[in-house]
Amino acid sequence: MASHHHSLVLCLFLVITIFVSFDSVLVGAVYATPRAPTVYRPSAWRLAHATFYGDESAQSTMGGACGYGNVVTNGYGTNTAALSSTIFGNGYACGQCYQIKCVKSKWCYPKIATITATNLCPPNYHQDSNAGGWCNPPRTHFDMAKPAFMQIAQWKAGIVPITYRRVPCVRKGGLRFQFQGNGYWLLVYVMNVGGAGDIKSMWVKGTKTAWISMSHNWGASYQAFATLKGQALSFRLTSYTTRQTITAYNVAPANWNLGMTYQGNTNFH
Repeated sequence: MASHHHSLVLCLFLVITIFVSFDSVLVGAVYATPRAPTVYRPSAWRLAHATFYGDESAQSTMGGACGYGNVVTNGYGTNTAALSSTIFGNGYACGQCYQIKCVKSKWCYPKIATITATNLCPPNYHQDSNAGGWCNPPRTHFDMAKPAFMQIAQWKAGIVPITYRRVPCVRKGGLRFQFQGNGYWLLVYVMNVGGAGDIKSMWVKGTKTAWISMSHNWGASYQAFATLKGQALSFRLTSYTTRQTITAYNVAPANWNLGMTYQGNTNFH
């Protein structure tokens, strides 16, 4: 009789345990909140200096170390800057957005300029860091397109002290992918990146392939040594700053061509 009672208690315990476990799963399924997308937030203000290069037409800002080509037609306008190597990060800073304000100079205007990093301001070791070698390490420096510089200070100042901070990049529409390379090598320039504005790593997938890891070439470009012609292409990207990963499916149709730019339907925030 005791054995029968013991078995009954054990059965009841198992039933209650299963019920509680099932209830926990059910509650978890009902009340779990979806993970919110990563949103890049502005950084703190820091001190640096700014100069400008080129003229009012900003023609000399075209091309550049990020590979954006014509920055005006590709959506960046003339509010751009070349960064010193200290913050350029071997091209991983390409696409980042900054607010810049002139301070402590008689040449300052009160306006804040918002710029995109599109170029590198290389060191000039033939000149002193405080007398011409403005972009020598370890200095943080912004060599702005002249139209952008003229928003924060009179151009005849030449160089002004500034405060700056990283801010989210506000972009319309999805990521844009410009294709270069050949039949065995796909080189992709990534543009119109929202959120933190930058890319750390990237993958490509054809309709006949698995995900293929792309290596960083230079600036904002990534490459894959693969034969992908005749396949619709999707891309997966990870932000350099936030480490968020997003996937842009079916960006380019199967009949894509080199030299063309294709726009995805997703972006960072």
